[in-house]
Amino acid sequence: MNDASSSVVQATTSFAVPRYDGVWSVSIFTTRGDCIASYRYPMRIANGVLMNGGDIALNVSGRVAPSGAVRVTLSHGDTRAAAAGRLSSTFGSGSWSGASC
Repeated sequence: MNDASSSVVQATTSFAVPRYDGVWSVSIFTTRGDCIASYRYPMRIANGVLMNGGDIALNVSGRVAPSGAVRVTLSHGDTRAAAAGRLSSTFGSGSWSGASC
């Protein structure tokens, strides 16, 4: 294997985290601003990549690191939110922020 192939494999596997794979039920709680006070939505993780796990047209972009650190950006039309946190094998926590929340 040449050096270029080796580098690509290492970069790809750094986010291949099968232990987090599956559908997660994400609960969002707003403590200030004009957003919905609480909301639950499914997120799918496949090989460390986050994606929309539900029926609402929501754009999801994010990754889970091997350590469980997670970053995600959500958008729908002109509305955007960003979140960061940490996952264990069965639980996660973190914080999120949006334009008006």
